[in-house]
Amino acid sequence: MGELFRSEEMTLAQLYLQSESAYCCVSELGEIGMVQFRDLNPDVNVFQRKFVNEVRRCEEMDRKLRFVEKEIKKANIPMVDTGENPEVPLPRDMIDLEATFEKLENELKEINTNQEALKKNFLELTELKHILRRTQQFFDEMEDPNLLEESSTLMDPAEAGTRPPLRLGFVAGVISRERIPTFERMLWRVCRGNVFLRQADIEDSLEDPATGDQVYKSVFIIFFQGDQLKTRVKKICEGFRASLYPCPETPQERKEMAAGVATRIDDLQMVLNQTEDHRQRVLQAAAKTVRVWFIKVRKMKAVYHTLNLCNIDVTQKCLIAEVWCPVSDMDSIQFALRRGTEKSGSTVPSILNRMQTKQTPPTFNKTNKFTSGFQNIVDAYGIGNYREMNPAPYTIITFPFLFAVMFGDLGHGVLMTCAALYLVLRESRLVAQKNDNEMFSMVFAGRYIILLMGVFSIYTGIIYNDCFSKSLNLFGSGWSVRPMFDLRTLDENKVLQLDPAVRGVFNGPYPIGIDPIWNIATNKLTFLNSFKMKMSVILGVIHMLFGVSLSLFNHLYFKKPLNIYLGFIPEIVFMASLFGYLVILVFYKWLAYDAHTSRNAPSLLIAFINMFLFNYNDPTNQPLYRGQMVIQTLLVLIALACVPCMLIVKTLVLRRQYLWKKNLGTQNFGGIRVGNGPTEDQAEIIQHDQLSQHSENDEHEFNFGDVAVHQAIHTIEYCLGCISNTASYLRLWALSLAHARETFPALNSYCKLWRAPSSASLESSLTWVKSHFIDHIYMVSRCYCECSEMLLLLDLAVSNR
Repeated sequence: MGELFRSEEMTLAQLYLQSESAYCCVSELGEIGMVQFRDLNPDVNVFQRKFVNEVRRCEEMDRKLRFVEKEIKKANIPMVDTGENPEVPLPRDMIDLEATFEKLENELKEINTNQEALKKNFLELTELKHILRRTQQFFDEMEDPNLLEESSTLMDPAEAGTRPPLRLGFVAGVISRERIPTFERMLWRVCRGNVFLRQADIEDSLEDPATGDQVYKSVFIIFFQGDQLKTRVKKICEGFRASLYPCPETPQERKEMAAGVATRIDDLQMVLNQTEDHRQRVLQAAAKTVRVWFIKVRKMKAVYHTLNLCNIDVTQKCLIAEVWCPVSDMDSIQFALRRGTEKSGSTVPSILNRMQTKQTPPTFNKTNKFTSGFQNIVDAYGIGNYREMNPAPYTIITFPFLFAVMFGDLGHGVLMTCAALYLVLRESRLVAQKNDNEMFSMVFAGRYIILLMGVFSIYTGIIYNDCFSKSLNLFGSGWSVRPMFDLRTLDENKVLQLDPAVRGVFNGPYPIGIDPIWNIATNKLTFLNSFKMKMSVILGVIHMLFGVSLSLFNHLYFKKPLNIYLGFIPEIVFMASLFGYLVILVFYKWLAYDAHTSRNAPSLLIAFINMFLFNYNDPTNQPLYRGQMVIQTLLVLIALACVPCMLIVKTLVLRRQYLWKKNLGTQNFGGIRVGNGPTEDQAEIIQHDQLSQHSENDEHEFNFGDVAVHQAIHTIEYCLGCISNTASYLRLWALSLAHARETFPALNSYCKLWRAPSSASLESSLTWVKSHFIDHIYMVSRCYCECSEMLLLLDLAVSNR
């Protein structure tokens, strides 16, 4: 149970794996996830390691699977995910997997190539069908007898008998609809108006065989005279990527070609349907196992990547690996090695040998489904050093409670709790569904956090007596108007002031929470401001003192008395003498002043400012108690004295210890101790301390400048942080009031919705509800983010970094 509050004890172990069983042993270790392999070949290029070819084969199989997955998604086929966690395939199974993936990839590529060619041919035939249909309409219009008679009347009879009949050439094709205006202008300018263009839109969209997109095209026919214009027209069509098709000149030939094209389209459509059915069958069969294939391939790749971190002995029969592992899980690791040896069929067991090292082990915190969410929040701000206090267990209480202080509402807390309970109770079913929605996955991962936040919000909502921004009158108000006012006075005045000093007006405090009469008071905001602001300061100071106090356990565990005397004690004294004193003043004012004397109570804010200014002659703010000037002056001097203690004294002591260990050692010449140096026993202790100091500082020499700068940064950050962090906790007060401000209009909007007499008012009410619902969701997320930021205070205080 003690490991819950501190990171796991780690050890460096050496593994001796036989070549034939190394693959299976590493795969078993990967399944339990309790070891971290070290790279024993840091100077070896990645492409020169032993298992680089196997890693490349796994990457190639992963590429083929990604191609298959892309095709499955393109076909909108659901991929089956049963949650199965298959074992790592044996090395001999890699050949079968490669053959399966190669066959599947080639088959899909061949189907796609054939299908694209068929679709391209189908598109060309479809465009030709539309060209034949539209050009027939164009020619029918040109051969209209009325048009011919009109043209003959316009022509001179003498010229009509001598000029030979005019024969025009033409080209027909299909072009994208959006290019028609530009295409027409280009033809007019290049050909100088000597061409005649007719175009008509194709109503149905056509599928692009390359991209699969639906495009809209138009049929055009261009009439011209002469080969020169014909060349220009074809060049322009080529530049605009228009598709030109042969079109017969006679109606009979066009009719016969249209019949042949229709027959070919029907045959091609049948082939396309059969090809698509075959492609669907192949993809549906692959969709059932593609997830399992992905897991197998990526596990194999991870195993070979891990084997590349190992060292190979000179006999090429044994692999040597170094791993970091928890001491408490050594038995599980031994059992996994035995399973891997038996699975490979090897008769030589693997050897696990613990090693002694001066290197700092990695930090490892065990979690479960309940604590993992809180641990992730803490790790987001930084992972602590090895064997430091873990803030996550304390965050389980402080994080939801600080959120509830900002979001204290009984009604909303019940809704949040019910939603989180649904996620918790249906946990196994929701996990099996494998929902890919990112937003839902994030909420589901924090279901226990949301549950605790909802429960604590219910508690603080009862304390605030706040349910959807309305008070609950469960026990009757503790205030009475009868001793001060009669019924006539109550009828004639909308606002009256109650004096708690009058006997019988105030009958005692409310049993739990805030009296519901404050909900209709005009000075409700003033009262709640004072209450929540002071409460926020009290909670903030307690939270910071708690975090700094936890650092004491780190100093005791690592046996650093200097950090206790010149670090922890000045820090706690500095904070307690200033802000702890402020909390004491808050409680003192609450207890020392009653209804009769509260009007003459001095302001704590002015008193705290005068404390730093040494101003005790302010006539507008009288002292709270006798001897206040002496006590406050003493506390400020004590706080100021703590600053040089942390800033200068600790640095000088560290320097003196280093010089004493370096220069005042023993000098043995024939067993004789020279000078006033330490004895041989003391010299051994000094030597041991030097070795430990070198191991902690990565064998770097003591640098007075670096230590002084580091200590100055830490001292300034801590002293300024005490002030700024105390002010930051006022967010608890600010967001609590903002939540009440946003909830009340939303509640009124709900009431308007139920009382809406017409469609116009109903639409207006729905708009109000929608806007305030969005504001409310924003307020919940804002409270969560602010609470996460204040969690950094506890994390930094525990780690003392």
